[in-house]
Amino acid sequence: MKTPVIGIPMDSENAGGYSKFPWYALRENYAGAVSRAGGLPLALPHAVDRVDDYLELIDGLMITGGNFDVDPALFGESKRHESVTLKEERTGFEMAITRGALKRNMPVLGICGGQQLLHVILGGKLIQHVPDAVPDALAHEQPNPRDEPGHTVFVKEGTLLRRIVGDDTLAVNSAHHQAALDEPDGVIINARAPDGVIEGIECDNYAFCMGVQWHPEFDINQGDAKIFKAFITAAGNDQ
Repeated sequence: MKTPVIGIPMDSENAGGYSKFPWYALRENYAGAVSRAGGLPLALPHAVDRVDDYLELIDGLMITGGNFDVDPALFGESKRHESVTLKEERTGFEMAITRGALKRNMPVLGICGGQQLLHVILGGKLIQHVPDAVPDALAHEQPNPRDEPGHTVFVKEGTLLRRIVGDDTLAVNSAHHQAALDEPDGVIINARAPDGVIEGIECDNYAFCMGVQWHPEFDINQGDAKIFKAFITAAGNDQ
């Protein structure tokens, strides 16, 4: 069996900083976590017209987060919270390739903003700004470093996530101001924060379809590496 190839759409930035011209970027530990779990990471530029070509090359798809949000119009909202920022080209590409992967029943893992995008694709809505919508909300944009835990999550019994991590609680890092709002048909909420905010989703209509609101690529709890291993194993089975 060949090494499963995992497509990872890159982030994108306008000119400035790294280059005087627009540039792509991918944090090393996203690729490193895939490699350590036995996969071959493949960074993907945002070419919507090449989605089918990419899907022919890869065995699994991982959608990562970033300092931007899903456009509320994509889940039926006419008003946009003042905190919402967009990267329309990246979101358009990620929507297209995620839909294509699910149509092929290809394993998909969404991380942080990637979970939010996956939730919308599966028919869900998002909280646009957690501090304004959740009474007594935790600091989901944690003040301490991202490679440390910010809060715990409770993992629901009987879910795929629970079977993977083998624990009912995990200490996770947290770097988001939006979150999944609801539980549409076909979506299973598999983890929540103590304040009730949805921290994980899955959908058993597919071979492997999971999102987590935290960043398991930092490998800060006993379950993070297990999530990547399960994802890569599913991608290998999909060959």
